[in-house]
Amino acid sequence: MQLALDAAAVALELGEVPIGALVVMDDEVLGTAHNRSLTDSDPTGHAEVLALRQAALKKQSARLDGATLYVTIEPCTMCAGALLQARIKRLVFGAREPRTGGVVSIADTLMNPANTHHVAVTESVLADECAEFMRRFFQSLRE
Repeated sequence: MQLALDAAAVALELGEVPIGALVVMDDEVLGTAHNRSLTDSDPTGHAEVLALRQAALKKQSARLDGATLYVTIEPCTMCAGALLQARIKRLVFGAREPRTGGVVSIADTLMNPANTHHVAVTESVLADECAEFMRRFFQSLRE
């Protein structure tokens, strides 16, 4: 999770929503990213999606069976859908996102019984540190 926090710090410096993510499989980091929606003028430029893209390119496969995605903030429903499409085995996230979280806060996208694939979820890993980046970001917007 510390690597995801490091990526979130880069996003914060760029004025992006400070979220960082990485994909790990067999103790190897396959992809790491931070939010780039504003920088790239890309509404899909979320850290999770970008890290999944890197990992898929590295593995030369759209399926990342057995991989774990670490992310500082609970993924939105778009990103949760991407985790399902990539067949991620496990999601580990820091802090919940009460307004847009698509895993536990506003939707249970990953464990929906209609899905053919389910993702194991571990939450609250370094939650205070992860939430602090968001507090700092939104405080700076209000100032």
